[in-house]
Amino acid sequence: MKILVDADACPVKDIIIDTAKEYNVEVIMFSDTSHILNYDNCKIIIVDKGRDSVDFALINEVSPKDIVITQDYGVAAMALSKEAYALNYNGLIFNKHNIDSLLMQRYIASKVRNAGGKMGA
Repeated sequence: MKILVDADACPVKDIIIDTAKEYNVEVIMFSDTSHILNYDNCKIIIVDKGRDSVDFALINEVSPKDIVITQDYGVAAMALSKEAYALNYNGLIFNKHNIDSLLMQRYIASKVRNAGGKMGA
């Protein structure tokens, strides 16, 4: 088991590394070239900038039982399809019971924004 982090905008990288160290679990952080990551206790994979380049690099490294930390519902869905665990930075656990509705909410919000509308709180 390892922890894979969609690290571009992750605000809890230090917490992830500290917790993983306590349990002796490998951490791999994925970022693109527009971010600089300096951490001693984890592996860092930097990929070229590009739409979803970090997401695909991360998913290519996922194995069953890994833990994926991301805010991206699409990345979470792909991780679940590979029998990994997925959660967001706030601790929301993505699973087969909530991922479809989260993806649908994202799709609807995108349609509303593209039509010039705003989503309410």
